[in-house]
Amino acid sequence: VQLQASGGGFVQDGGSLRLSCAASARTFSPYAMGWFRQAPGKEREFVAVIGWSGSLTYYADSVKGRFTISRDSPKNTVHLQMNSLRPEDTAVYYCAASLSAQQMFHQGVGHYWGRGTLVTVSS
Repeated sequence: VQLQASGGGFVQDGGSLRLSCAASARTFSPYAMGWFRQAPGKEREFVAVIGWSGSLTYYADSVKGRFTISRDSPKNTVHLQMNSLRPEDTAVYYCAASLSAQQMFHQGVGHYWGRGTLVTVSS
């Protein structure tokens, strides 16, 4: 069971980045896939999740309207398109898999975790 996140980097305020998380086939279906982030000195927080079918999504209020989560099932990959980035989005972003999108959204539950990828947004 492996999750591999990529796509982090350095971007200016207002810029965009696209994160990707590649999962082993055993992990990807029928799991919900999501993203969390942890800024320096802060607790980890939920960002977004997409259900196993791709039709159900949840977002944190802080990213709603700016971030979009999607999944490419044939490629066992989930993406997080991040637009209008702000300095407060700076964090290490982690992808996670869960049996329930609702549980990930409401309780922050992830059964499998990938290593993080750093996103830095400069002002």
